[in-house]
Amino acid sequence: MLNKPIKIGVIGVGHLGIHHVKHYNDLNNTILIGIHDIDIIRGEEIANKYAIKFFLDLKTLIKNVDAVSIVTPTTYHFETAKLCIKNKKHVFIEKPITVTLKDADELIKLSKKYGVIIQVGHIERLNPSLLALKPYTIKPKFIEIQRLAPYSERGSDVPVVLDKMIHDIDILLSLVDCPVISLQATGMSIITNSLDIAHARIKFKNGTVASIMSSRIAQNDIRKVKLFQKNLYATLDLLLGLTEVYKIRNNQPNDINIIESVPFLRNNKKQFITYEKPLIKLNDALKEELRNFIQSIIGNEKPIVDGESGKNALALALRIQNEINKDIHLWD
Repeated sequence: MLNKPIKIGVIGVGHLGIHHVKHYNDLNNTILIGIHDIDIIRGEEIANKYAIKFFLDLKTLIKNVDAVSIVTPTTYHFETAKLCIKNKKHVFIEKPITVTLKDADELIKLSKKYGVIIQVGHIERLNPSLLALKPYTIKPKFIEIQRLAPYSERGSDVPVVLDKMIHDIDILLSLVDCPVISLQATGMSIITNSLDIAHARIKFKNGTVASIMSSRIAQNDIRKVKLFQKNLYATLDLLLGLTEVYKIRNNQPNDINIIESVPFLRNNKKQFITYEKPLIKLNDALKEELRNFIQSIIGNEKPIVDGESGKNALALALRIQNEINKDIHLWD
């Protein structure tokens, strides 16, 4: 366990990277040493705003820190993380971990060799509406996830499967700890030169079936999850932070989270259908991710999403993408 503050650097201070800078400035046991960005004007502007140092040379920044946040475009994740890990620096990599599985495997192998942590920024794991399910035993047989967003140039350097859908793939794999046995997928390009809309139907070895749809061509943001299992149905609005649970209970419930309870007979036995709204504990998911990263380096916690979990999400995302590419329809 480390007893000294962790010296941090942020690589990439675009739309998301600036939030890493802001949160590291506020976290305990953390000293934000400085930042690096290929856009010198942007980098110096952020450095001046937060009274930190801008490092023109990336290697100099790496030399002066214990750990880094890598918030660059996905195509730069591998080389940046590889350089940091080889210099024995812990890395927080925004999702997806890399573009290819080969690169993800190499980073994980290097992290073990040099004794450093890889944490991947799958921020939805800390969504309050998902965390609200913790008091329940979740063993879904069918899952439906929908993620729609208006078009934005940010993230369009990769297909929608790696940009949007991978969030829900990670959620799915955290809910269903079982191998995938089959999948069907379809999608198309509408605006960019890669996939802009994708749908996948996934079947797991335990019989669970999931339907996932993602689009970056929509009028409004929608992020919803529906879970179906024996005696329980749950709906989650990841955007609004709302969780609703319909549950079959054997006895008259007495819980402050239960909004309504309706008795009914099943097999000549009186049971209750309850409508429940579990307590939502609001949080700043990114700040909590970074706090967990620091505490994992110190030795007090483990990464919420480690390198292996990040690789598993990437593996399924690439499998879906490859399935779509077999019969893709690209618009000219």
